[in-house]
Amino acid sequence: MENSITEKQRELVEKFGVIEEQMGIAPAPARVNALLTISDSPELTFDEIREALQLSKSATSNAINYLLTLDRIGYKTKPGDRKRYFYSRLNQWKASFRKSILGLDGYTNMIREILENRTTDTVQFNKQLEELANFMDYYIKESIAIIDRWEKR
Repeated sequence: MENSITEKQRELVEKFGVIEEQMGIAPAPARVNALLTISDSPELTFDEIREALQLSKSATSNAINYLLTLDRIGYKTKPGDRKRYFYSRLNQWKASFRKSILGLDGYTNMIREILENRTTDTVQFNKQLEELANFMDYYIKESIAIIDRWEKR
């Protein structure tokens, strides 16, 4: 890497990586995403990522591919250069939030389908399922409204 990361940046990569782990991302992809967010360079090659994080080629490749499928990172190429340059897709956070929130519709619909097919003998449990589905509908609607208001400000 042209400019290796500082000790403070290394510390931030670790802290941010731990937070992403707590959000369900595996350790290596969490660190790669953190590095691409924290690095002074807006784009890093495979080898720069691998060297900065001291990961194996396999771990680096798997982490990058996972983040690409999540749409958390992207890559570009440069004319005459066979390397891929990876970058954070942080600029797409609103679309990512919106997609994640709307993805909860499937969960809510499944809860409602389960509720429709449950026995009526479990009144209290069925009531809890219905409350969860209603809350999820409310959460989705309000969360999308928050994003919409943010975009209009």
